[in-house]
Amino acid sequence: MASNSFDDKAATWDDDPAKVERSQVVAREIRDAVALSGTDRVLEYGAGTGLVTEALRDAVGPVTLVDNSAGMLEVMRAKVASGAIPDARVWELDLSSAPVPDERFDLLVTVMTLHHIEDPGPVLAAFAELLDDGGHLCVVDLEAEDGSFHTDEFHGHNGFARADLARQLTDAGFVDIAFRDCYRIDRGGVDYPTFLATATR
Repeated sequence: MASNSFDDKAATWDDDPAKVERSQVVAREIRDAVALSGTDRVLEYGAGTGLVTEALRDAVGPVTLVDNSAGMLEVMRAKVASGAIPDARVWELDLSSAPVPDERFDLLVTVMTLHHIEDPGPVLAAFAELLDDGGHLCVVDLEAEDGSFHTDEFHGHNGFARADLARQLTDAGFVDIAFRDCYRIDRGGVDYPTFLATATR
């Protein structure tokens, strides 16, 4: 998952209108791509401050927010306590190294997190294990880019080619894999497109 360099960004993360708007776009795309029942058990992995789950909260059932940044976890716990994200659980968990919890979900969402994971294969397999049969995975991440998106020291991936990610999802046990354009990030005058990948356990 994303490194703990996010700790010092957490307190002011939601002050950026672009981040809030992007989360709302992601939530709309997920609602459009997946038939939500209103009772779906949701896990958001790499949830940051929980913005995407906030935008989905009225369309799903119980939610669990997962991150490994102490700063982000602190913000999420404060939101739960204030009622901004009602009845949510907050977990500190990194599936790159930790065992898969013995719980199951209907929808697993991860947004702009996968490219931070050096070896996504085991994490995608853990996602499959966390989902009940018929459960849905929604991955929002960067299209393959030239490495300019991250200007600091970075050990993840420069986005993903859709075909490569589709193969990894298949290897992890997913079917019905589909991609759609999601939103574009303007960073320093450069336009970086993202995709929404959906897959079924």
